Amino acid sequence: MTKLSDTHLQQNRAWHGVRLFVLILPMLAAMIYPVSSLGDGLSILLNGRSWHLEKKQGVDYNETNLGTGFQYDFSGNGDHVYPFINAGGFKDSFENNSYYAGGGLAKRFMANNSIHIDAGVTAFLMTRKDRNDGDPFPGMLPFMTIGTDKVAVNITYIPKVDPKMVPLFFIQLKISLTQ
Repeated sequence: MTKLSDTHLQQNRAWHGVRLFVLILPMLAAMIYPVSSLGDGLSILLNGRSWHLEKKQGVDYNETNLGTGFQYDFSGNGDHVYPFINAGGFKDSFENNSYYAGGGLAKRFMANNSIHIDAGVTAFLMTRKDRNDGDPFPGMLPFMTIGTDKVAVNITYIPKVDPKMVPLFFIQLKISLTQ
């Protein structure tokens, strides 16, 4: 088998893992949170920007990380804590396609009658060309969301992970489709 065939098989395996995760995650969430407790929380995510907090000499990072995704926020528990699922894709810092699927928990704080600040953690499976030979790998990151029920900005902090990665902030625009 040629090297090209091995690479193609690895990419196929990575895609299969992400697709399987995206299909299974909503079913698991529905079992944990009965259908009667689902909220109207479907949003589109528009990926757009990252800010690398350190720069490596000779490396020109892509900080326009265009892509799309979705997020579904489930109804909370009455304490302003809500679970969510999400998935999407974007161009990473090296202009490669990167895909993720996961979910998490967020705590909502009301700044006033319409502006909220959510803080939480998201866990996911992700594929990256330069990590794990393109196979899905798990991760968990802190995030914050600032906005209204209609439009908000997700801000995720990604710490330095290995010698290749520098710390950065990743920004998404979250637009509600159901409210």
